[in-house]
Amino acid sequence: MLLRPALLPALGVFAVAARHQNFAHAAEELHLTASAVSHHVRRLEALLGTVLFQRHARGVRLTAEGRQLADAAAAALSDINAVAGNLHPQADVVPLRITTLRSLSYCWLVPRLPRFTRLHPRMRIELQTSSELVRFDENGPELGIRYGLGQWPGLAAHHLMDDELCPVASPALPGVSALREPAQIATLPLVSDMSPQGWRDWFRAAGVRGLDLTAQHIFSDSTDAMRAAVYGIGAVLARKHIAQPYLQRYELVRLPGPALKARYAYYIVHAEHRPLSPTAVAFMDWLKREALDERTPVPALPDELLNRPHDQTPHDQRS
Repeated sequence: MLLRPALLPALGVFAVAARHQNFAHAAEELHLTASAVSHHVRRLEALLGTVLFQRHARGVRLTAEGRQLADAAAAALSDINAVAGNLHPQADVVPLRITTLRSLSYCWLVPRLPRFTRLHPRMRIELQTSSELVRFDENGPELGIRYGLGQWPGLAAHHLMDDELCPVASPALPGVSALREPAQIATLPLVSDMSPQGWRDWFRAAGVRGLDLTAQHIFSDSTDAMRAAVYGIGAVLARKHIAQPYLQRYELVRLPGPALKARYAYYIVHAEHRPLSPTAVAFMDWLKREALDERTPVPALPDELLNRPHDQTPHDQRS
């Protein structure tokens, strides 16, 4: 059965009456009379062919059928209220759409975002992760963080931070503790993330040549490659900023050999033709300051969970 639009007011009155389970209190909230509330409810009952309230001398009480309809009506009105709020956002809330790589978001940006939100409590972040360049139009993101050479058609690029590649592996991976020379890493299972620079480039920089590196585990995403290394599948050639939180937690350890400077770097990008909002400028300035701090923040946990005195706060939990 479909409710006719003309009966929707009766459903709204019923929802308020069901919440109060008192027609007089509902009438007061709706600025109606108690008899008008009763009229709306009886009209709805007639349409549905069921009794929604039990009437008695002391008032009314929902029937089982009334309770089902009341729950559905309350949920529907709550959804409508949420959508209506989004149509007219609060004047003091400022949104900012950002796009970046999943690996950088997971390991570098998101752990730092609480610092930004504490500094700018009125700003609301809308973060999208993608390996593809999205459209920076009026409906798209205002800022992006990309990994490359710093040249993208139609985009202005601001250097954020350089990167370097180094070999890492789980400390539990068999053979890791015995490694002393870069050439010995080739005896381990190797993991690749399909980056422009790979194991062959690193071994060449380490002075190791003539290796057969064809048998590698290959992951299309850097985050998955890092997690594979954490769980002991093999050693991975990791980007410094992506590996940092894993190294801090001792889920991965640095293996012997040099750090290879990456050909690519991280850049903040935005549309050339679109002036940046004050919010975007503030976020870009904050990103550049964060890039100077290589330590990844640790989650702020209550003292009772960490079992430490209140005056002993980890150095990394700073603002």
